[in-house]
Amino acid sequence: MTALAQPLLKTHVETGDLEGVLEGNDLACYYAIPFAAPPVGDLRWKAPQPAKPWTGVLKAMKTAKWPPQPEKSYVNYDMMDEDCLYLSVVTPAKKVSEALPVMVFIHGGGFRTEHYGGELWQSLARRGVVTVSVAYRAGALGYLAHADLAKENPEGHSGNYGMLDLIFALQWVQRNIQNFGGDPAKVTIFGESAGAMSCNILCASPLAKGLFRACISESGAFMSPLSLIDQTTAQMLGYLFMNQLQKKSIDELRQMDAKSLTGNDVNFQGSAPIIDGYVMTAPLYDLYQKGEYNDVPVLIMHNSDEGAVEFDSVSEEMYNQQLSSLPGHWGDSLKVLYPGRTDEERLYSLRDVVRDLSFGWPAYAWATLQKKTGKSPVYVAYLAQKSDTTVYAKGNRRGAAHADDIIYLKGAFDNKGDKYPQEKKVGELMQQYWVNFAKTGGNPNGNGLPNWPLFDEQKPTVMQFNNGASLIDVPNKERISLIDRFCQYIRDLRAGKATQ
Repeated sequence: MTALAQPLLKTHVETGDLEGVLEGNDLACYYAIPFAAPPVGDLRWKAPQPAKPWTGVLKAMKTAKWPPQPEKSYVNYDMMDEDCLYLSVVTPAKKVSEALPVMVFIHGGGFRTEHYGGELWQSLARRGVVTVSVAYRAGALGYLAHADLAKENPEGHSGNYGMLDLIFALQWVQRNIQNFGGDPAKVTIFGESAGAMSCNILCASPLAKGLFRACISESGAFMSPLSLIDQTTAQMLGYLFMNQLQKKSIDELRQMDAKSLTGNDVNFQGSAPIIDGYVMTAPLYDLYQKGEYNDVPVLIMHNSDEGAVEFDSVSEEMYNQQLSSLPGHWGDSLKVLYPGRTDEERLYSLRDVVRDLSFGWPAYAWATLQKKTGKSPVYVAYLAQKSDTTVYAKGNRRGAAHADDIIYLKGAFDNKGDKYPQEKKVGELMQQYWVNFAKTGGNPNGNGLPNWPLFDEQKPTVMQFNNGASLIDVPNKERISLIDRFCQYIRDLRAGKATQ
């Protein structure tokens, strides 16, 4: 009787030899591999630089520290370090020659918080792919722009360091993933929330062309006209931030400790990707209208109760305040489709405004524009499974809240079928569809799965995950259409041609 071959527990990358950890006899996990030099000292607010080689064997057996960010109940400053540009690799491969598909995950956190080590995706790796999870700079360390930083840069722009980290990591994957049994020609990026927005930006960035062949977005697209920041505005926010910190130069800012730039008392208003003419050449909506993007297959999903992480109760005053803040007649128009006659109605309506404005409409815009101007397959999904298990949600829920998709994809219900039969079913379906999409380079379908057609907004082609998987029309279409008209109004307003 011969022993089963083990996965690749030792390998080599461009900077040295590595050793990982065996998990469950079938996976090799490399928890922290430096893909760039530590972005500290003079490298703070610079594009990522190559990692330095090491001697001996680097034992990649525990996750790196969190990027500096505000403290929360589950993360304190002792767990953070500005030396944060690491990634993980989980592989089922037993030989470097296996050429398995690769799935690269980008975590969420509003471009201000969270950590690559939250989930390394062993559940997906066990279905025959190599998974990678990537860290990036966040908050002021990731997105501070300033005219003096632009002067330092030969290309004349500043900010977007967090996005440049992601591109640098994808380039590292291209050069090194073969040593983990992965195929650099078969990379799928996937992300959740701000990570999904990052995926959308990467799909539109000329700097990311050719670094991946497919993309999965979970609750995020960078299509909204409401929060766009151009280079001039971003540099003005950087100037205000410097004044707020009572510093006179970038050199003085570089001498500050990271906590003073990212901690709980810090009020930096520019934590978001910037239209800088380099990473992002124009608003993504405009680029997709013109067909100027990396045309790869996409799978785009959002959740049915995204806003459950925002509100657990809504007073009449709060309801009116939120909707009255919209310009012109738009507040009154939204009140018709998002009514607020009772406490419960107000709660669900405001949650649904969050869902449709921040997630549903951006997903719809991405899918419909790519369907119109692109040639690659577009698939659309809607996670509506209700469960008593959640990541962040507050109070009673009618479905899946923001970030709950992670629970299903990471296999949290796989061994809990007795207690959570419907959740287990949804989790297994989602995992297999996602892996099929990565393996084929753009088709989630496979044996034993309900057929998932290409997106057509005139037909029931949206895959709803709720007690299984079934096809529905575009969810919440009347409301999404109203949001679509509102976003067009905002774009017209920015262009100086809006009327009420």
